[in-house]
Amino acid sequence: MLKLNDGQCGLCAHFGGDQAPAQTIVQIRINGEGPEDLVADCGHPENAPRGLKVTPISGCGGFTPAKSA
Repeated sequence: MLKLNDGQCGLCAHFGGDQAPAQTIVQIRINGEGPEDLVADCGHPENAPRGLKVTPISGCGGFTPAKSA
């Protein structure tokens, strides 16, 4: 597991798009850790049409913090 920091994709509202299992995304956000082998879609409006794939520790200037439950 990789430890996540603020600004990284695993903690972003756009991480996972519609493809990643919701429970996996929830656990990443709760635990602040992501599996090393997870690659998911970026659902950011500028990246989604490009089919960008990211890891939980990736990051970009479009980071939007995920809402807490």
